[in-house]
Amino acid sequence: MFHLVRYSIIWKVKNFNIFFWPFIFPIILGTLFYIAFGNVKEADFETIPAAVVEETKDSRVFLEFLEELQKNGTIQVERMEAREAEQALKEQKIEGILYAADTPYLKVNKNGLSQSVLQSILESYFDGKKTIENVMKNSPEKLGTALERMADHQNMVRQVSLGGSTTDGNASYFYALVATACLYGCFIGQGSARWLQANLSPLAARQCASSMNRTAMILTELLSSFLLHFLNVAVLLAYLRWVLGLDFQGRLPEMLLVILTGCVMGVSLGILVLSIGKWQEKIKIGIMLGITMTAGFLAGLMFAQMKYIVDQYAPVINRFNPAALIADAFYCINVYDDPSRYARDLLTLSVMSAAMLAVSVLVVRRVRYDSI
Repeated sequence: MFHLVRYSIIWKVKNFNIFFWPFIFPIILGTLFYIAFGNVKEADFETIPAAVVEETKDSRVFLEFLEELQKNGTIQVERMEAREAEQALKEQKIEGILYAADTPYLKVNKNGLSQSVLQSILESYFDGKKTIENVMKNSPEKLGTALERMADHQNMVRQVSLGGSTTDGNASYFYALVATACLYGCFIGQGSARWLQANLSPLAARQCASSMNRTAMILTELLSSFLLHFLNVAVLLAYLRWVLGLDFQGRLPEMLLVILTGCVMGVSLGILVLSIGKWQEKIKIGIMLGITMTAGFLAGLMFAQMKYIVDQYAPVINRFNPAALIADAFYCINVYDDPSRYARDLLTLSVMSAAMLAVSVLVVRRVRYDSI
């Protein structure tokens, strides 16, 4: 059986679509992310002028956070009224407006390094707030330790990159990237499903006509797909951690367990989508792309703050969003120590994967052909 697994892996590697999207594309995307904002330490920042508009009286924590950053010389914040701040932004006297609201937000009128720094500051505030809330909820006795570790949090923008011990708000993009890469295993699962159903390709028809046991055929495809995609994402993780030097400095065995569970989830998704229904294969590929990109978006791949917005207003969505669960498990390892939440994320992913695999195997095993 193991020689069949080896041949199956070789066949998948030689298939461009199966090899490119789960392996090459995430590495390219991670490199582009790094070029865009991952190596912030290489910039020599000047003090960035900004305005803060107090929309609610209950914004003391956010204002104190900005005051601490101002002491480091990273930004120069001036309190203004909304109309005054809008005029200053229009005249380019300031680089952006930070609104101290129930959920703080940023307004800019152009894109650039200064605006990226302001966005990073805002995201670092959300990261710190979320961390403290989770510690208070799950392990209040560890609050003192968490506060000590976050004592240098305001130094994040000051000559500190993702490779340092301080957590960068941009790390959420890379956690979501790894999560989306895991889900791209659906393309490998798609290849496995095509190989198992005689009506999808001539090669599959020949295999189904052979004397090979149906169960052994299915197990071979599952094992080869899981192993290949795990190696794909493990290489991506190694590239992000040791080549780009990003914030993946947590316990390696736990991170490998996360990507293993995520890879099983991605492959299972691809097998399920291609196995059920009688739609054309192009439509099923579109469904897979829609699911993976939507899941990645809600996990913060395109907009880091999106994950926090979903967690605040519709938390049930990310409780079952596989990309958000994978990204959250990385947070549990690299940002705050929360074993119970980490275990819950992996358990949810495992149950979802098992359900998808069970349905897929039942569908594939029950298919019979009158003539091949």
